[in-house]
Amino acid sequence: MATSVALNSVAKAYGAVSVIENLNLNIEPGEFTVFVGPSGCGKSTLLRMIAGLEPISGGDLVIDGQRMNDVPAAQRGIAMVFQSYALYPHMNVQQNLAFGLETARMPKDVIAQRVQHAADILKIEPLLKRKPKQLSGGQRQRVAIGRAIVREPKIFLFDEPLSNLDAELRVAMRVEIAKLHRDLGNTMIYVTHDQVEAMTMADKIVVLRAGVIEQVGAPLELYNRPRNLFVAGFIGSPKMNFLPDGNGTLGIRPEHVSLSSGVPLGDMRVEVVENLGGQTVVHATAAGGTPFTLLLDGQQRIDVGTSLPVFMDPDHAHRFDAKGERIGGAA
Repeated sequence: MATSVALNSVAKAYGAVSVIENLNLNIEPGEFTVFVGPSGCGKSTLLRMIAGLEPISGGDLVIDGQRMNDVPAAQRGIAMVFQSYALYPHMNVQQNLAFGLETARMPKDVIAQRVQHAADILKIEPLLKRKPKQLSGGQRQRVAIGRAIVREPKIFLFDEPLSNLDAELRVAMRVEIAKLHRDLGNTMIYVTHDQVEAMTMADKIVVLRAGVIEQVGAPLELYNRPRNLFVAGFIGSPKMNFLPDGNGTLGIRPEHVSLSSGVPLGDMRVEVVENLGGQTVVHATAAGGTPFTLLLDGQQRIDVGTSLPVFMDPDHAHRFDAKGERIGGAA
């Protein structure tokens, strides 16, 4: 049965330096929650406090209704997958998967059953006799995840597990982890600085900045109705454009502009054109030197140095006040 997690007024300080202060969050049973934010925002620290690897300075961590602040990490029913694979180089895959269970003195038949189950889920059975040096980066990450699966935890924690992989493998492993969540149904908490990972994998995204939650919601909720300029600029790729708008700011996403129809934004000078085949990304400069990005469908013949008339879709415009907070309106 899936497990709930609640953070009630949780705080973390290192001496006089406050890293996280009065943070409140509820994670529903079976939910895939992603903590996202720039480096230093506190997302990994928060994950380590849930895991029991960092003491909590204030507030309560509650798992399935039980306060866990002082419960040792090994007794929290949690398994963690790190950025580094941390595999034992002298052991083969099967031995790496079994080692933690052997240390816990589990019966051999139970260990064999769990290792086989993890190998089947992750499709790594042909690799069981190989040493880590004989594996690719993606295969090593599968083994690291398998080592978590064999523990049969209530909660999986992932701390930027795909950071060491190349772009193609990152996409493939995103799909694998999403399938794993679907198949197992466990509560999963995933930390990343990559908002594309957050958008494609999460049931719920938690956007953090400087130890504070800026917004919590489903991926498309954050995309369509960002609470403030920070969330608007962080969620979405390419990132949202911002233009001065009276005493506030007008936000318009690169995919919501056109060269032929809508509300005119004026002529913009083309600086760089990226032809991606199915799409064309145009990096331009608006009046006053403000950078502006256009994401256009198909293959467009656009020359650097020329001026383009740019129009926006008013139904997808975002407006923010002088403090950077969202003003009602569209989207």
